[in-house]
Amino acid sequence: MIRVQNLVKSFGNFTAVNDVSFDVAAGEIFAFLGPNGAGKTTTIKMLTTLLRPNSGAIELDGLNPETHQNEARKRFGIVFQDPSLDGELSAWENMEIHGVLYHVPGKIRHKRAEELLKIFELWERRNDQVKKFSGGMKRRLEIARGFLHTPRILFLDEPTLGLDPQSRNQLWSHVKKVNESERVTVFLTTHYMDEADRVAHRVGIIDHGKLVTVGTPKAIKEQTGTESLEEAFLALTGSTIRDESAGSADQMRQFARMWSGGRR
Repeated sequence: MIRVQNLVKSFGNFTAVNDVSFDVAAGEIFAFLGPNGAGKTTTIKMLTTLLRPNSGAIELDGLNPETHQNEARKRFGIVFQDPSLDGELSAWENMEIHGVLYHVPGKIRHKRAEELLKIFELWERRNDQVKKFSGGMKRRLEIARGFLHTPRILFLDEPTLGLDPQSRNQLWSHVKKVNESERVTVFLTTHYMDEADRVAHRVGIIDHGKLVTVGTPKAIKEQTGTESLEEAFLALTGSTIRDESAGSADQMRQFARMWSGGRR
C-alpha cells in the first residue's frame, strides 16, 4: 500500500531524510518512530504531497504522489498533530464539511458520518459544538472525520498527544476496529512507545535521517535484548535529548490550508 525506495530530502547542506526505504502492507498498522528532528515529519510531508523528495520513489496505493497528486490525495486521510476542527460548529457539521470537500455524495456521506460517529461514541453529541468537547472527544472526532471519505491509507501524526491513558486506550480501540473491518492501512507517529508496542503490527525507527530498523515490536525487542519497546528505542537511538525540528508545526498548518483550498 505504501512503498518508499531510497528516499532523500535535503535542505541546503542538511540532509533530513537519507536513503530511506520501507514498505507498508495493505491493512497494516505501521508505527514510524524517532526522536525529535530524526526525519519523521519530513518523511510524512513527502508521503502526503507537501514536500517533493530530492531523489527516490514513493508509491501510495500504486500511485506516484508527485505525478498523480490529486488522485493520491483521494486515497488517504490525515489527522494532524495540531487541532484542525472548527470549534464553533457541531460534530455533525465538521463531518459534513469534510465530506463535501472530498465530494462524497450526500446519502453516502450522511450514512458514513452516522456509522463513524457511532463507532467513535460521539453520536449522542453530534449536534453539540465541538468547543464543548473534551480533548479526547475532539481527537476521536478528528479521526472519525479522517475515515469519512473511505481512504485506503490514514496518516496519524501524534494522534494521542496530551490525552490521558483511558482516552488513548479508547481511541486506539476504535481505530483498530475500523482498521480490521475496512482493511485501512494506518501509518502513525507517536512518542508513546507502549502505544506503538500494543497497537502496531510493525515498527520503523528513524534517527538522523536514516532508517535504523524495521520489524515487529517483538522482533525489535529481541534484536536489542530489551524487555520493552521504549528500552529498544533508546538502545537504537541513544538517550540524548533532541530539539524539535524548526518550523515543523508552521509547515503542517501550511499543509492544512493548502489541502482545504485544493479540495474546493
